[in-house]
Amino acid sequence: MRIDKNSRGTLALVFGISAIIAALLIVFVRIPWIVYPVVALLLWFCIWQLAFFRIPVRERKGSDRLVTSVADGRVVIIEKTYEKEYLKQECIQLSVYMNFFDVHANFWPVDGSVDYYKYYPGEHFFASKPKASEENEHSCVGIVTPSGQKIFFKQIAGGFARRIVCYAKWHSTSRSGEQCGIIKFGSRIDIFLPLDAEIKVEVGDYVRACETVLAELKA
Repeated sequence: MRIDKNSRGTLALVFGISAIIAALLIVFVRIPWIVYPVVALLLWFCIWQLAFFRIPVRERKGSDRLVTSVADGRVVIIEKTYEKEYLKQECIQLSVYMNFFDVHANFWPVDGSVDYYKYYPGEHFFASKPKASEENEHSCVGIVTPSGQKIFFKQIAGGFARRIVCYAKWHSTSRSGEQCGIIKFGSRIDIFLPLDAEIKVEVGDYVRACETVLAELKA
């Protein structure tokens, strides 16, 4: 099992604090009905953190036309909107919300090259709120495919997510199925697609990064 390289410090801190708490309980408290449940809870929390920050092995379903999900989670928005930062035109917004139990590693949605990148520090409202897209901490990535189609996506931090990691670099290659970053704790991904893209999912669907095709772009 691989762990996200930017999360190893967080895991070391979690494991260290958990070990100290467990040791103090065992040495000083010595009351079984207190010590055992707390130690079990700490162990469960450490295992959950490992699962949370792991990089899953997935079958690659995307291409330069098939747009796959950037993250695991549930589709909460599919609507027509105007994207003013990169596409600068009417498009389709598709949003995926990640809860605490979803893998939070993010993956490139389509083959192409990075045409735009910008990071914004910001607030930490709950990611399910509409204003989170603009006011929360977020990073923005624009991708152009070999056929010239453009898509745009945002990594949006939530109420508990306090750090966004994005590996995008201007003019670097994006390949669907490869990791592009991670958001630490509950958060959201907004993907903006051309109006003529054929949407393959519906609001309420649970999607998996790399494997669930969100849309097909026109040739």
